[in-house]
Amino acid sequence: MWYLRLRMYLLLTILFGILYAIATVIGQTIGISNFYFYFILSLFFMFIQYMIGPKIIEWSMRIRYVNENEAPELHKIVEDLANKAGIPKPKIGISYINIPNAFAFGKGISDGRVCVTEGILRLLNENELRAVLGHEISHIKNRDVLVISLLSVIPFVLYRIAWHFMWYGGYRRRERGSLNTALIGFIAFLFYFITNLLVLYASRIREYFADRGSIELGNQPSWLASSLYKLVYGSARVDKDLLKEAEGFKAFFLNDPSRAQNEIFELEQLDLDRSGTIDNYELEELKNRKIKLSFGDKLFELLSTHPNMLKRIKQLSEYSV
Repeated sequence: MWYLRLRMYLLLTILFGILYAIATVIGQTIGISNFYFYFILSLFFMFIQYMIGPKIIEWSMRIRYVNENEAPELHKIVEDLANKAGIPKPKIGISYINIPNAFAFGKGISDGRVCVTEGILRLLNENELRAVLGHEISHIKNRDVLVISLLSVIPFVLYRIAWHFMWYGGYRRRERGSLNTALIGFIAFLFYFITNLLVLYASRIREYFADRGSIELGNQPSWLASSLYKLVYGSARVDKDLLKEAEGFKAFFLNDPSRAQNEIFELEQLDLDRSGTIDNYELEELKNRKIKLSFGDKLFELLSTHPNMLKRIKQLSEYSV
């Protein structure tokens, strides 16, 4: 787990270092007022998102919260995992969409919400569901939803700076006879693109964090591997129009359902006995194999909120005993 934390800390340092460097350049060149304006504006939007975000998710994902009488087994699993994680029991909801998946959200640990879709309840057995919920509980425990929200401010700030100096800095350039503002705009745009990739990388790291967190809560790696395997196949059968409706929220999901069709071909090699699950033996076999990704797979992962699924299950095999 330490190497995941090290990667995240290094990433945080790099991202805020870039923001500080851009602010310093602006300050030394033409004054820092514009930077502060966009920074404060982005913080304002982040605050609005923080306050109303859960309501938007509830409405968009058609969530209904259920009590212990309505879903006793679900409540029992979540309560047990929350106790092991040392956090308050989250609110539990069912999302009435057919995409098999689960997700966690909320304003913080004390406001955590864990939701499963109707589709995933029909697809997974109890152990697999427990591993999935352990993953979501770990997201809440790690506060990584808030971390990603904070990090997402940085590309936004840089984009607004780039837009301002590249398109609205013409008068100042003519006045001073200098290309300083255009250069700042170009550099800000370049670093906007770079920081966007770094934020996506942070999102992928948090998925590895949550996978590891589920194992630390007592779930077998093969349970989570099987659930991911089943989610890929389940998502591949979902109507494409339904997938498009949930496109804006797929970063919350356990996996990226829009990638399911391509991931089937990668994962079919893992189920050696064609049972539809991945057991400890199959996970151990994967541990001893080297996996190779195509250039296209590597490029897509670079632009994705989730790790490549084959790499992700390979990482789970490293946790197996």
